[in-house]
Amino acid sequence: MKTLLTGGNGFLGRQIALEMKQHGKLVSMGRSRGDLVCDLAKEQPRLDELFDLVVHCAGKAHMVPRTAVEAQAFFDTNLNGTKNLCSALTVSGFKGRFIFISTVAVYGLSRGMQINEETALGATEPYGKSKVITEAFVKEWAEQQGVQCTVLRLPLIAGDNPPGNLGAMIAAIKKGFYFNIAGGKARKSMVLATDVAHAIIPSSLVPGTYNLTDGIHPSFEELSTVLANKVGRTKVYNMPYTIAKLAALFGDLVGERFPLNTSKLNKILAPLTFDDSKARNAFGWNPKPVLGNISI
Repeated sequence: MKTLLTGGNGFLGRQIALEMKQHGKLVSMGRSRGDLVCDLAKEQPRLDELFDLVVHCAGKAHMVPRTAVEAQAFFDTNLNGTKNLCSALTVSGFKGRFIFISTVAVYGLSRGMQINEETALGATEPYGKSKVITEAFVKEWAEQQGVQCTVLRLPLIAGDNPPGNLGAMIAAIKKGFYFNIAGGKARKSMVLATDVAHAIIPSSLVPGTYNLTDGIHPSFEELSTVLANKVGRTKVYNMPYTIAKLAALFGDLVGERFPLNTSKLNKILAPLTFDDSKARNAFGWNPKPVLGNISI
């Protein structure tokens, strides 16, 4: 099997690359490094060979835009980059299987339990909205071209040296600066990067849209306790709700310079979990629990 992987130098892409190398030839495409070097946001790549499977993992995430230009960058990378890739695949005569790595952010929800794939896509933030629009484009393109298309919607991804919120959480725990708020009881969906990589081939054989989680949905308290033990910290501190609420109100006044505001506090306190039973039934998705297998 011959596979084209975009974003193979990224956090998740590296795990997918390791997996796909075990199943045939892998061609990796990157913006600055790879077998094919191409900035998909700006140009259409030239593909001189046909692929059995394309895994589109490249994309922009892990930042909160502060300007209109930064917000537009999500659409330049996630939408325009995908259009350039698909145009190149069309020119090459590609008729294989296509996997688009998406996100549970497409639902646009900050609270909810066991949210499934039939839930309306209500994202308004640039990241989630760009993925909503890109999902629609990919599905339409795939139908027109006779391509089998799978969309994987992922929650927080765990693995070695994670970026984003999980990376920030680990850094804060190492320094002794991390606090759970109101006991850290809210549960959030997570998934191991290695399990996502293992799901690539089986999910590609059953076209559709799937949430992937570990099925456990750890609480902040459970996750922080495991992480603290791994970095040699014996205790994770707790901030009572009343103090957190006052801090959040102060953050509302001073703006982005302060790490907490009312919006962030409400998200921290709310459960947000996703239902992955569709993937379990469709292609035997059977992930490992994040808490027992996370590495940092």
